Amino acid sequence: MYIRNAKPDDLMNMQHCNLLCLPENYQMKYYFYHGLSWPQLSYVAEDDQGRIVGYVLAKMEEESDIAHGHITSLAVKRTNRRLGLAQKLMDQASRAMVECFNARYVSLHVRKSNRAALHLYQNTLKFEISEVEPKYYADGEDAFAMKRDLAEFARQNNIKPSDPTFFDMKKSDKKSNNNHHGE
Repeated sequence: MYIRNAKPDDLMNMQHCNLLCLPENYQMKYYFYHGLSWPQLSYVAEDDQGRIVGYVLAKMEEESDIAHGHITSLAVKRTNRRLGLAQKLMDQASRAMVECFNARYVSLHVRKSNRAALHLYQNTLKFEISEVEPKYYADGEDAFAMKRDLAEFARQNNIKPSDPTFFDMKKSDKKSNNNHHGE
């Protein structure tokens, strides 16, 4: 398995993977929007034959005082699950958010009923639930809004942000970061 930055000609295969794996689907223009606006943030997992078996679609949130990213979609085909691909895709996107945009945290939404995803996000990737968003999904299911501290992730993984003052954030800044809900 190979993880690499997504290219524009991967977008159709990413959408196909999404259609196979997830109930939430997006029009192709949404994939293009991510790919053209933040080309360094989305990644694909390829098998030995070069077929896309997973992806992460990510972006930066533009209407916020604190630089942070957002995971729009993450999917791994059933036949390729439990190989650590989702974690590798998420870590790569998180790394790029720090290195390219000095993101302080990354957010995402997950269905309250998605136990496997919740386990991955909370136990493996160290996301924390920040709030419940009632009826977030088209079918009326609630979502957990979750956040991952990227400053801590960067420290633990020796990631070098482009801004040398990235790690100099004061505790008061950190508090306002934790209380910010601009999704």
